[in-house]
Amino acid sequence: MVEHTLPATQAVVTLDVALPGIVWGWIITMNMWAKSIGTGVIFLGFYLFKKYPKETEFLKMPMIIISLIFIHIFLLFTVLDLHQMFRFWHIFFYPHWTSAITVGAWIVTALVGVLFIMGAAKYFGKDGIYDRLLRCATILAIPVTLYTAGIMAESTARELWQMPTEMVQMVLAATLTGSATLLLVGLNKLTDDAKRDLAIIMGMSAFIAFMVYMGEYIFGAFKAEEVAAVLAYVKAGGEYSTMFWIGQTFAFIVPMVLVLLAVVNRSYGILPLASVSAIAGLWLVKHVWLIIPQLLPMS
Repeated sequence: MVEHTLPATQAVVTLDVALPGIVWGWIITMNMWAKSIGTGVIFLGFYLFKKYPKETEFLKMPMIIISLIFIHIFLLFTVLDLHQMFRFWHIFFYPHWTSAITVGAWIVTALVGVLFIMGAAKYFGKDGIYDRLLRCATILAIPVTLYTAGIMAESTARELWQMPTEMVQMVLAATLTGSATLLLVGLNKLTDDAKRDLAIIMGMSAFIAFMVYMGEYIFGAFKAEEVAAVLAYVKAGGEYSTMFWIGQTFAFIVPMVLVLLAVVNRSYGILPLASVSAIAGLWLVKHVWLIIPQLLPMS
């Protein structure tokens, strides 16, 4: 809202006005969810290619394709969320390096470029180039995974979104969905040892993420009154309480139980169910955690 202008300097004085309702909705949920899969398959692909190089050769091109698809979904929903979406090119031609969005956009662009080169190298049989660039892609995927946490932490008066906690959750979301996706893609071709490794990573990611969320759920109210008020939307019952617990169950509890059964009994046929549950449930978890802080009036 414009308060007044100063003709001599053409300066415009504005007042901060509360934005009612949900500003970041399902589009941002899609953004974070797709990014987790796009970077997660890189992390887990790097692990598999180093530990089981011969047995996982068949995954090299599928990993590139999956990562590019989901990173572009992530970029699509990022652009759709911009208020002036057709001016997204300003990020590259008029960059502001104090903005997490600008820094993230440049790093994602570099990652996409590296992935395209890796895909071309694999297509033309240049495995040496592919392997060298894999290290670069993995390093670039780390800030791509984490920078969304920086954007959320920059949001004023959102006490629930703290940078350290959100960074942990972003990494765990990537390892959870990355292992789940590669299990779905390579279940019939991966060795039992590789399946076991991916299953354990998925199960441990689910367990740690669940513990972090439960820590916020139980002890978050002691941190700030705002957090207590926000968590009340979950604890008091209703739509978001149901969505929260459905998400926690399918994203974390079901995969933990199924992974435990699969590893103990060496019965890996149930891992696709665990993988689908983790990937679908994570969307709900991210959505609830994104929405509920915005329900609390900031005035």
